[in-house]
Amino acid sequence: MARLKSPVRLDWVDPKVCSLEYRLKIIGRLPFFKHLPAEAISKINGLFHDHEVSTDERIYFEGDEAEYLYLVAMGKVKLIRDTDSGREVLLDILRGGEYFGALMVFGGRVYTETAVAQTDCCILQISSDDFENILSDYPDVTRKVLEVVSQRLAEAQDIVKQLSAYTVEQRIASALLRLAGKLGESHGKDVLIQLPFSRQDLAAMTGSTMETVSRVMSRFGEAGVVKSGRKWVTIIDAKRLEELGKRGAVN
Repeated sequence: MARLKSPVRLDWVDPKVCSLEYRLKIIGRLPFFKHLPAEAISKINGLFHDHEVSTDERIYFEGDEAEYLYLVAMGKVKLIRDTDSGREVLLDILRGGEYFGALMVFGGRVYTETAVAQTDCCILQISSDDFENILSDYPDVTRKVLEVVSQRLAEAQDIVKQLSAYTVEQRIASALLRLAGKLGESHGKDVLIQLPFSRQDLAAMTGSTMETVSRVMSRFGEAGVVKSGRKWVTIIDAKRLEELGKRGAVN
């Protein structure tokens, strides 16, 4: 059988290329700031400090004191949590414009996950003290923060439910759909999950093993649902994959 050619583009992005215009855009799109006027966003931008992070570098560890809120400017970041059994669970993969971390004002004293750069990144960060200054200047941001915290808690509970109640096929199907909706690149009816994404990542995301993921992905491939290769996955039948996410059996 001919080896599938990888469709993943190995683009190189210079983390230093993070213009003021781009910073203002992504900060202004944060859910707790997007209602603020442009002059407020410009002032808040001055409180964010940028730094470069290399691929596989830890940004913070689970259990560290929660001192900063982070924003991905460029690149991709993985959020990982250790289970009681010692297994790593991949909670999410974040792209440019998404935030992570925790602050005292968010109700967290320590980080509840480990953040790892999946690619070279440009990261913006704001300290707890500076964020509290924002709340003093713009009190209505507090309500937005509470709404965001509540939404994230519900999302985390949904992931825990999937890991505890879904079959492995359902977990893998749901994870692929979640990634496709967030990071997918459309090619006609197909959707390419466009990032260096290994079966080890998918195993960590679904509380499974590489061997189990390989077996399930092979069955998905034989059923004409996905195509996959080294560090890439293309969904070719999203409707069928949604059905598998609900009932979990490949006929």
